[in-house]
Amino acid sequence: MVLFKKTKRKKPLTDIGMGVDLISEIMAQTNQEISEMDPINILLIGKTGVGKSTLINEIFRENLAETGIGAPVTRHLEKISKEGVPVNLYDTKGLELSSESQRKVQKEVMDLIKKLEVTGNPAEKIHCIWFCVSSQSRRLEETEKIWINGLATMLPVIVVLTQAMDQAGADELKSYVNKECPDIVDCIPVVAKAYELGPYTLSSFGLKELIHKTYGAIPEESKRAFINAQRVDIEKKVEMATRWAKRFVYETFAVGFIPIPFADAPIIASSQVTMIAKITSIFGISYDRALMASIFGAMAGIGGAVVTGRTLTTNLLKMVPGAGFLITGAISGSTAASLTFTMAKIYISALKEVSQREYQGETIMPEEIKRLVEAEIKKYMTRKKS
Repeated sequence: MVLFKKTKRKKPLTDIGMGVDLISEIMAQTNQEISEMDPINILLIGKTGVGKSTLINEIFRENLAETGIGAPVTRHLEKISKEGVPVNLYDTKGLELSSESQRKVQKEVMDLIKKLEVTGNPAEKIHCIWFCVSSQSRRLEETEKIWINGLATMLPVIVVLTQAMDQAGADELKSYVNKECPDIVDCIPVVAKAYELGPYTLSSFGLKELIHKTYGAIPEESKRAFINAQRVDIEKKVEMATRWAKRFVYETFAVGFIPIPFADAPIIASSQVTMIAKITSIFGISYDRALMASIFGAMAGIGGAVVTGRTLTTNLLKMVPGAGFLITGAISGSTAASLTFTMAKIYISALKEVSQREYQGETIMPEEIKRLVEAEIKKYMTRKKS
């Protein structure tokens, strides 16, 4: 059983200090990882004015409701998407109009769900429905209740109570919705953006819960795209990136187990390049050559640490009577795997900081990220020495 696919290179990576070929390959593989993601497809249902656009902009990267391309699917349905952000949002229009218009919207939605289901392509199907109801209305209309219950038999439905500034009223409406619509995933009160109430400010809330509930409801093959596209829960990105890094540790162990030339230090081994590209694709940050060069310029010492660690362990064991190839290989492999995982953790810490700054509209300079990475390496080396 093949756990990992080896990366094909047109020419060898030879200079970890300069890192030109390394950075080019990582950027190319990251672009490929993102382009090959099956997008997450979410159906947004709700009247005009309930705050769908604000919800979209606060949850997804790049202010998707403002900068995404809206393509009409039917008269009352619009598909919002943007290159580089692996999410498709199907937004409904006209629910605030007459009963006849509402019936037309409902028919178009049902027809769309069935049409995309028939294709048999998991990447095209609707994966989840966010049914948005204004919490300020303090009620769930009978037609909405019937529609929600019908949809919940077909797909995961999360009722989002938007504009939930009155928390007591929102909680009361939530209890009613959960009672009347028992098959939904959940009902979540949300304030998507901080709201000023005179001299006071009501902080946003409910978005992380919406991320967690959606993540648990969507198919496995769409989870990575969803984590990439959302910007609310950076720890979720860290969690997923760490899980992927652990998968690559097994291959690194095998590489360390079998002696290889020093020129193939783990930082430039194909499995590590693939791992770094995978991690970068999960975070969904704006990356360029300057940023990557700063990170990997600072991380160059980790490659040397791996080589030194393997060499030291191997030579020491050669002096131990009865320590054969298996023992030597196993410990050298463990050293390589451990240090590779450390490399991944340092890289994840760097991208976490970049993400936090980027999503707050700030810019982190290459020199600053370089200092951050070097500080993380220093912490690691201090722990190793102790």
